[in-house]
Amino acid sequence: VQLQASGGGLVQAGGSLRLSCAASGRTFSSVAMGWFRRAPGKEREFVAAINWSGASTYYADSVKGRFTISRDNAKNTVYLQMNSLKPEDTAVYYCAASTGQTVAIMTYDYSSWGQGTLVTVSS
Repeated sequence: VQLQASGGGLVQAGGSLRLSCAASGRTFSSVAMGWFRRAPGKEREFVAAINWSGASTYYADSVKGRFTISRDNAKNTVYLQMNSLKPEDTAVYYCAASTGQTVAIMTYDYSSWGQGTLVTVSS
């Protein structure tokens, strides 16, 4: 699976952005997908994940209630709707395709990674 993330940009605190991740390859609809982020000077961290069908999702505590992950298997695309953004959400966001069908939160569970899209939240 090859992944292309988009939708990042500059937004004020309290604002919203929607990230998209377009996938190529026939296996997209059969694998779980995830979003990770890397803030300046920090390690890459898990943000959200969704299983192969979209029926199950999981979020990091830091984004729970503010971010929503979804997928459209007909369009080979996964989304991350980000609301009530905070300056601490500033990071490069990466989408990733898992090696399995169920929700996963560790980087080693993912075999394909997009190039990343920068989200900057100003205070």
